[in-house]
Amino acid sequence: MEMNEILGLSPVIPVVRLTKIEQCCPLAEALLAGGVRIIEVTLRSDIALKAINKLSIEFPKLIVGAGTILSTKNALDAVDNGARFIVSPGVNLDLENNLDKIQVPFLPGTSSVSEMMKLLEKGFRYLKFFPAESSGGIEFLKAIHPVLPDLKFCPTGGIREKNAKDWLALPNVLCIGGSLIAPDKLILDKKWEEIRNRASWVSKLKPKP
Repeated sequence: MEMNEILGLSPVIPVVRLTKIEQCCPLAEALLAGGVRIIEVTLRSDIALKAINKLSIEFPKLIVGAGTILSTKNALDAVDNGARFIVSPGVNLDLENNLDKIQVPFLPGTSSVSEMMKLLEKGFRYLKFFPAESSGGIEFLKAIHPVLPDLKFCPTGGIREKNAKDWLALPNVLCIGGSLIAPDKLILDKKWEEIRNRASWVSKLKPKP
């Protein structure tokens, strides 16, 4: 599966932090029941890799990715545990020098025009815009579209339900990422029905043609 196909799976990619392995199954079931077939598990907990492995094996219909990739080791560990795609907040020299070792689609993060131009030179057409709201927001992406029309984005960071549609209406936005569907508190409180309802709402947002 290519990155454009991955970003086209859902208007919103749920970005989650899992702290207990028992959270995996009910969360996956809630997302799938709500029509969302993708999840990004951040490497911000001790059980993140185990969670990626469990989700990948037990829920083949769910496309599982790994987020907060800060190094080549992070990337390779995630892929070894079944991650189908990886996402970074930015690109450092370690990742830059080892791109050929990463055998799954990679969504690098960026928040500046210079970084975007460099990544485009390296062949990346799909980027994570992070942190989206505090890096210029919707107006920033509007402004750069005529200058860098070949780039498509998944903005993440600070996006809320009230302005999700505004982000998705941008011509250079394929989807958005964040905790709109499964925020930490709902996961910790085991509010699986609420997560399913949120996933159902998200899956009805008009996707890009």
